Amino acid sequence: MSFSSSSFKSFVHLLFLVCCLFCLSGCLVGTVDGAAAVNVGNISKVLDAEEFRVYYGQSFKVIKNSIDGKSYLLIQNNSRMATRRTYCTGRIKSFVVPISNYTVDSEDFPVSFFELLGLLGSLKGITSDKVASQCVLKSYMEGNIQIINKTDTQQLTQFAAHFVGKTDEQQACNSVTFIPFEENTPLQRAEWIKYLGAFANMEVRANEVYDAVKSNYMCLTKAAESKTISFKPVVAWLDYNEGVWSFAKEPYKMKYVEDAGGENVDSSINKNTYNISIPDDVDDFHAILCTVDVVIDETYIADPAQYTLATFLQNINVEDQSCFAFLTNQSVWRYDKRIQSSTATLEWLDGALSQPQLVLADLVEAFFPTGNYSTTYLRNLVRMEEVMSINPQMCDRDSSTAMEPTLIACQ
Repeated sequence: MSFSSSSFKSFVHLLFLVCCLFCLSGCLVGTVDGAAAVNVGNISKVLDAEEFRVYYGQSFKVIKNSIDGKSYLLIQNNSRMATRRTYCTGRIKSFVVPISNYTVDSEDFPVSFFELLGLLGSLKGITSDKVASQCVLKSYMEGNIQIINKTDTQQLTQFAAHFVGKTDEQQACNSVTFIPFEENTPLQRAEWIKYLGAFANMEVRANEVYDAVKSNYMCLTKAAESKTISFKPVVAWLDYNEGVWSFAKEPYKMKYVEDAGGENVDSSINKNTYNISIPDDVDDFHAILCTVDVVIDETYIADPAQYTLATFLQNINVEDQSCFAFLTNQSVWRYDKRIQSSTATLEWLDGALSQPQLVLADLVEAFFPTGNYSTTYLRNLVRMEEVMSINPQMCDRDSSTAMEPTLIACQ
């Protein structure tokens, strides 16, 4: 059987793509389709994150997402392939880059990553106003961003890409799954800025931001080591739901505590939930709390401003508070200090992912209080700290200007 020249070329090209989709390291190869070579310096190497990888060709790049199982083929807009190749299968999607505009499923998406890249001006649609970014709110109020229907596929196809934070929903051909939440450490989650940077050919900026964030985070970790006294403070992340208390065990939270110089509540505790209506459970729960120095209360409430120390004490159902060091030391915290009040959206679910150094600095202050550092995300219930409402008037930059990472003084 013989092949025509064009058929053979198509076969070779497809074989080349398959190779790069499954290669174990970045592939920088010769010219394909006569396209000019991509600037080799404009690449990102994934150093810490475990759930995605980026591979580079001369006229394209491939992001392999281990969470949704998809490969995202990003084709340079100056290549012939950009007008000749389109993929939308269960495992492969193609996009022409840099993308000119995009939308996000704002209920599950940390838009701060885009802000750090300077791409807020290209955001054209959000699925709701449940965002905790003052500049996104400002752009929405000014009419630059519209509310879109995430179930209207025809509407979504008007945009180059639609970014989502879930894998359990039917997705359009231009949908991109972005789930840094699935990573196990704070820095792994933050490195997903490189994932988004690839869609905009902004790898250099993504690298700069992540390098600055990681360097600051590591410096704060080292500084926390020097603060540790004879015994590290014991820390518990707690959640109360329908009469039952539970200890959080997510790996990234455990890592935060360790990096801030604390010690997680004993992992050998084989019972994780305690019902306050069962006397034996209450006794066991109170006994464990008597070993804890710092409490971070994650209990959900529709209006965070209404959650006070009295609420916490009522929920733990205790009369004698004498053995609780976290009360004596005034160290009961919540991460709802910054919220978008109208929708009760926490910035913790957004900015804390892209800038974990701010969370670490908060925790260091909580574990080793100095009194001269103002926390970003944590508020102290014992000291009756109130929530801070995020609003559009707080945005002090143009939508096209990149947000710079906030770096904490560290030596």
